[in-house]
Amino acid sequence: MHSSLIGKIEKARRYAQERDRVCFTAFSTTFRGEHDSYDVSFDGAKWRCTCNFFGSWGLCSHTMALERILGEMLTPAARTADTPAPVTH
Repeated sequence: MHSSLIGKIEKARRYAQERDRVCFTAFSTTFRGEHDSYDVSFDGAKWRCTCNFFGSWGLCSHTMALERILGEMLTPAARTADTPAPVTH
């Protein structure tokens, strides 16, 4: 193996341990829930999920799970309060 590649592999291992180096600002994913799969996204300012609960509350188990998974790798705007008020229409 080339020595330059070995150095990059070692650096990647170190970076993987230093999660504060990464900050997700926008992404989309498919979340496989217990009853169906849902499209979940974050656009830099707002979460979105295609589940029914999210439509009423503006958050759901899928967005909250992703917040826990990604933790400090999310921007402060991506971290919601634990007990939000329901969305009014």
